[in-house]
Amino acid sequence: MNTARLRDQVAASDPGLLRLAAGLRTVGAIALTLAVLGLLGASVPHLVAGAIAAMVATFAIREKQRAPQAVTLALGLPVALASLSLGALLSSRVLAGDLFFVALIFCAVYGRRFGDRGTALGLIGFQVYFVSLFVGATVSGLPELYGVLGVAFGCSAAARFLLVPETPAGLLERLREAFRARLAQLVSAQLQLLDAGPEEIDEALEDVREGTARLHETALMIQGRLEEGTSDAAAARLVQRRIADAEIAAERLGLLLLTARSAERADTLTLHLPGAPAPRAGRMPGRDEAMARVRRDLEALRLLVLRPAAARSGTALSQVRNRLLGYREEENLPPAPPAVQDVFRGVGETARAVLGLRIALDGPQDESDDSPATARSREELDAEDAVIDAHEEDGETQEELTGLRRPTTRAAVQVAVGSSLAIVGGEFLSSQRWYWAVLTCWIVFLNTASTGEILVKGYRRLLGTVLGVLAGIVLAGAVGQHTWTAFALVLVLVFAMFYTAPLSYTLMSFFVTAALGLLYTLLHTYSLSVLVLRVEETALGAACGVIAAAFVLPVRTDRRTNELLVTVLERLEEVTEAAVDQLSGGTPVELLDQARDLDQALADLRAATQPLIHPITPLRARRDTARYVVALLETCAYHARSLAATAELLPTHPSIAADPRLRRAGRRIGDNIAAIAAHVADEQSTARVETGPSIASLLETEVPGTPRFGRVTDRVLRHVQRLDETLVGLARPLDVPVAAPKR
Repeated sequence: MNTARLRDQVAASDPGLLRLAAGLRTVGAIALTLAVLGLLGASVPHLVAGAIAAMVATFAIREKQRAPQAVTLALGLPVALASLSLGALLSSRVLAGDLFFVALIFCAVYGRRFGDRGTALGLIGFQVYFVSLFVGATVSGLPELYGVLGVAFGCSAAARFLLVPETPAGLLERLREAFRARLAQLVSAQLQLLDAGPEEIDEALEDVREGTARLHETALMIQGRLEEGTSDAAAARLVQRRIADAEIAAERLGLLLLTARSAERADTLTLHLPGAPAPRAGRMPGRDEAMARVRRDLEALRLLVLRPAAARSGTALSQVRNRLLGYREEENLPPAPPAVQDVFRGVGETARAVLGLRIALDGPQDESDDSPATARSREELDAEDAVIDAHEEDGETQEELTGLRRPTTRAAVQVAVGSSLAIVGGEFLSSQRWYWAVLTCWIVFLNTASTGEILVKGYRRLLGTVLGVLAGIVLAGAVGQHTWTAFALVLVLVFAMFYTAPLSYTLMSFFVTAALGLLYTLLHTYSLSVLVLRVEETALGAACGVIAAAFVLPVRTDRRTNELLVTVLERLEEVTEAAVDQLSGGTPVELLDQARDLDQALADLRAATQPLIHPITPLRARRDTARYVVALLETCAYHARSLAATAELLPTHPSIAADPRLRRAGRRIGDNIAAIAAHVADEQSTARVETGPSIASLLETEVPGTPRFGRVTDRVLRHVQRLDETLVGLARPLDVPVAAPKR
């Protein structure tokens, strides 16, 4: 049991074990390189060069399939040899060497437009040139260095394909397990929210928010691996559908619990920002008894998520599953206040999503202990599976950007200018180690697109470097001249660098700087002044990067976020209109892919707003506005995903029928989204957001005696209503005019 729990925790903390595999693969390549070179009697500089080259050859490769990885690695070796040769040839020609370095940097960044392979080859070329400067490569020493590079690339291949192999199918399987583990963690957080007292409610709500975001992150990771990791398009579609169902059901269950706890409607988890008053438990007749049963059912739901194999044959778990799925039938709901009954319905829908996920991932289940409610759920799932088919994606024609309008060209020009400044300034600081400033300037431009992002990344790198220098002083003093002890510590630091890189750029910078302190010790060039110079060069490189980003073809943070905000709104409009049209009786279209495009656009916007919401920003009003806008958009995305998921069920679900009245509501929502997007793109736009009672009036047309849930006239219209209200709320912080309701 303890082993299983530990495995679940590891899977949840590192989805797909991507960070662990990256760290082990890189450390394995370096260790193997050092072992081979050590047996060959290589000198310490050659050991250092081989270690860095093996690290670069390993982390630069980003393709998902093994064959393209092998091709890129094979092409990377001649690129590395050429870069090393030019570095050695130009080492004594300062001006020519500097000009070539700038040209190499431009080409390396421009190569990103050619995809993963272009990015990898550019990165290898730049980093190996840096290695030639770091170890002081000379023309006479090139033959031996060629051998070092050959060993490093060979060991990198061995680590990638033999020591720590990774297949798309295996990675997807680990991501699925991570999704299960994170879903169980979210249910646990919801349990804590249910039980939290007045002093614990803020922390419990934050845990639910974080758990929901982590589950969503894993769903996006699975989406990006489905094509390579599944045997056919139909299987990919099935997994995609079941992952989306489970994600939406779990998020909705959290909202229902929040509503039941506070006795007030909760439309979103994200709007309960830190510092806002948290919901307090209200007193309702029969609430305590019903909540005790909810608690028991949430614990049972968590068990179903975590123990799929036992649930196939365990009689006790089958009975639990039958009870939870029974809540999808109105007659099986326990006596409770309406808000708490909604929670039971949510538990039933989540159990149904877990059942569908288990069938999709684990195959057919034992049906001998099924209750009538469970049998009906299986029939619904089977009917859905029968109509799932691969849909050819429509090729979208996009405007082809040319010249300096192309992001890769603009970034290449910016990095070239920034690097030129860094070379000049770096040589004033040190004629021997000026390249540290260039390296920092290069790095702060990686995976950034605006001046604000570059400023924040430069600040984080400088902070990590300062802390790493302090650690390097301690480690260098402890290691002394013990070569293999130093290399062992370098391996530990490299693993920590790759394991923490996706979590904290500051931590990554800390570990790489500490490792460099040890490498300086091995090269007999360590001193306190060298480490201080490292900080100075880092600060200079970051400053040059910010200057280049601010004055050379600048992309302001506001402009970047506005462009991404318009993209999010366009994706939101596409998903909503398509879902509402299908729910109104229109032609079925591909909805889940559109919903994932919306999720990805929102993730890009969330990343781009980091400079605006960073704690060091002095513009607190703008920071609060950015947080509020992103929270509202996350609410819109949740309701749009729910509409898309329900529309996907329309052809097979017996209790969902098309309702033509939705077209009127969908038309107004689409117009409002377009109005907000037009105003964000052009502040002079005269478009206005329309309000009115039409959607609310649809909610009042329910026929007495109709079940509250499972029908378009109830659940779907509620999502539409919430989406409409949220869009009106979104218009206000964006200063979009809101028209008065028509009478």
